[in-house]
Amino acid sequence: MTVLIVLRGPSGSGKSTVAKAVRAAFGDTMALIEQDHFRRIVLKEKDIPNGLNIELIKRTVLFALEHGRHVILEGILDAGRYEAMLEEITVIHPEQNHFFYFDISLEETIRRHQTKPNKDDFGEKELRSWYKQNNLLSFVTEHLVHEQQTVDQTRDGILSICEYRSG
Repeated sequence: MTVLIVLRGPSGSGKSTVAKAVRAAFGDTMALIEQDHFRRIVLKEKDIPNGLNIELIKRTVLFALEHGRHVILEGILDAGRYEAMLEEITVIHPEQNHFFYFDISLEETIRRHQTKPNKDDFGEKELRSWYKQNNLLSFVTEHLVHEQQTVDQTRDGILSICEYRSG
């Protein structure tokens, strides 16, 4: 049975870092699908309603799952724009879906952004305009990741919830 892990939350909240740590624990059996890569790199698209990246992400997630890969999907994945797509995925892949929302304050996301390699690509003004507090999905209960949690604690919590055992 393949596992789908979805990490959502504000820009700069630590989703990418945690996704890479979880993937390292799963190893070669896990596909990492990053919203920003599809949106910014593949399509050069802004995060707009009904953007092409939404369908591309859905098809890529389902493709990987259908071919026996575990999937970790990470991104802001704003509920208003991405909820329908995420729900469609869970209808097609109804078991072993785990959703995590990074419940990080605006102040902390701004602080964390300053540690990122792409910190000069955008700044506090953009972070403030993108930030939505408690942007939770309505069709599923998301596990909350709090700003006090370390990367290791978050990774271990996700692995425990997914009942993943290494080795």
